[in-house]
Amino acid sequence: MSDGLSAGTRLEQYSLRCLDEVLMVEATVAGEPDQVMIFKGFSSSLMRATDYNPDVPVLPMEAEIVAVDRLRGPYQPQTPEYIARGVSWAEFETLLESLGL
Repeated sequence: MSDGLSAGTRLEQYSLRCLDEVLMVEATVAGEPDQVMIFKGFSSSLMRATDYNPDVPVLPMEAEIVAVDRLRGPYQPQTPEYIARGVSWAEFETLLESLGL
């Protein structure tokens, strides 16, 4: 049901549905590792510069999602509350599809 949307866009849409969750995404972009936090529809790279324009995708279409951690929001770096850790892209994609995303 992805309708040609990038993984990053689908993850942002998920975060708009599940407002009490923060996603921590481990990805590979152009052969380089990246870690992206997604909350309430917005993405921010924790390893690279993030464009100030929210219309510029942090995770481009060709990004490879390695794993997704689901955390309770708001995110507390000192005491993170994990809902699920190290979820593979295949598993998360099944969750997205069950939600129509």
